[in-house]
Amino acid sequence: MAQPPGQQPTQGSFGAPYDPPPESVQPPSSGYGSAPPPGQAAGPYGAPVQPGPYGTPAQPGPYNAPTQPGPYGYPSPQQPGYGYQQPQPQQPPRPGGGGFFRGRRGAVIGAVLAVVLLAGGGIWFATSGDDDESKPTAKASTDPGPGATGDGKAEDRGAHDLRAEADALNAQRKPGEAKVLWLQEGGVDLPRNGSDVYGPWIVGDTVVKAMFHTVSGYSVTDGSRKWSLRMPSNLCAAPSQPTADGKIVFGIKAGTADDALCNSLQMVDLTTGKAGWRKTYRRQGAWDLLSDVSMAINGDTVTVGRTSRTDAFRVSDGTVLFGELPGNCQPFGFASGPVAIAATSCQTAADDHKEQQVQRIDPVTGKVRWTYKVKKGWEVAQFYSVSPLVVSLKQEDKWAIIVLNENGTYRSQLVGGTDDYGTKCGGDLLTEGKNLDNCLGAAADDRTVYLATEPAESDLTPTNKVVAFDLNTGQAKWKAAAPAGQTLMPMRVEGGRLLMYLAAGKNKGGGIASLPPTGGTPQMVLRHPAAASMVERGFFDSRVVYQNGRCFLMHARISGIDDEDEKSMKSMAGFGS
Repeated sequence: MAQPPGQQPTQGSFGAPYDPPPESVQPPSSGYGSAPPPGQAAGPYGAPVQPGPYGTPAQPGPYNAPTQPGPYGYPSPQQPGYGYQQPQPQQPPRPGGGGFFRGRRGAVIGAVLAVVLLAGGGIWFATSGDDDESKPTAKASTDPGPGATGDGKAEDRGAHDLRAEADALNAQRKPGEAKVLWLQEGGVDLPRNGSDVYGPWIVGDTVVKAMFHTVSGYSVTDGSRKWSLRMPSNLCAAPSQPTADGKIVFGIKAGTADDALCNSLQMVDLTTGKAGWRKTYRRQGAWDLLSDVSMAINGDTVTVGRTSRTDAFRVSDGTVLFGELPGNCQPFGFASGPVAIAATSCQTAADDHKEQQVQRIDPVTGKVRWTYKVKKGWEVAQFYSVSPLVVSLKQEDKWAIIVLNENGTYRSQLVGGTDDYGTKCGGDLLTEGKNLDNCLGAAADDRTVYLATEPAESDLTPTNKVVAFDLNTGQAKWKAAAPAGQTLMPMRVEGGRLLMYLAAGKNKGGGIASLPPTGGTPQMVLRHPAAASMVERGFFDSRVVYQNGRCFLMHARISGIDDEDEKSMKSMAGFGS
């Protein structure tokens, strides 16, 4: 029986000074020191985090929306047992960067640490077979899936009921409202505690999701299944974006056991649903074995980051490109997109990986192009945008957002004022796979960073604002209020306008809204039907993708109070004209 996931970690405002250290590895023009460069404000970062849920990313993009990333987290794992004094490094605050054991189950941690201790911490662990398993073992499912017909293109169990539900909702549409294109339920009896859901990715006229041990492609227009691929084992990680030609590499477990290690990769062509190469990679040492996996795609390179190292492979053929880099600082996560920006952690004398950096790294060779050294005690939590480069930093109960130039020098830090802010990032809802680039609630263009505020906790009908910050000064330029009883979450900037997801309210449909660079009153781009507001509100912590006039909502995790609740939980919904 699946259990519901834990509550999302709290976010808050940023306000206390974040002053970069004088020894930062960057040119003298950096604005990080005792005083900022002329015309730039000494940003106020790190005020105590106020309770409240919400957040968004800026340009690398979440799940097949034009470039945008974000932050997510999950409860800390249990302490392992086995009667040993564990060499457990201190864990970072939530949400935090560095891949520090985020989401690893206590049983797994205990077992791994016991082996590591007995072997002196220097063993190769849980590799299955050859490092180059070129024969793909993923296969097109001969079982068409729950409730599907033998041709593999029918909808899931309950498809007729879901179609009837969508038709009934559309019959109540008001002028100007879009249609409910289709609805989809989980439909699968999942393991205890449910399952993470990866995606959605849109490739041509197909929207793809991956859950449990299956990757499936559906028609964007009616939700009918176009293909389904059974994986060799359960999924445990996935990049936020595929390659330009629709290929992706999934992280999968080494076996089917609950405590199987996430150390295998499977390439899949999302256009055809065909499996490509499969490999395992080695994980060794406590830091590596206990950290979650962060994946990203930059061009034809897929990176698999952990606290102590990153391995890079060519997406097209699985060729190993680079592994551990020279020195004691190693990347633990990249942001997907055309430019490979990485967060790195440094193993210090205290062996705590608490010194971190932001680096631009060549995705083919692993060569470091430039380095920005984060002030000691601060950790890289998320990349809200890669171009421009906007970085979320965390320190215990403090939060800072900085902007870097293209060459890695300091540009500004945002001044949050008295508002509380937050972003909803993929890792906050996942138990495994903590990417640094899939947030909802933040966006950026070449002049402005846009962030969502959190609704007041006392609000019975929550509403919020979007705040625009000047990239050069970090100061707020304007605020735009969401419609009463609804919230706005920035997604990306497109065609010179900020696109935002408007969440559904009571008897109010959600949709996609926009704002010009000067602010003002949000204008609707796609208005979801008010009749579907209850359905839409069920996607309270979902991923949102908007493309070609269609909006798709997808849960990041499927879980329920019992098996039937789990199966009937709506996993995806599509809206459009």
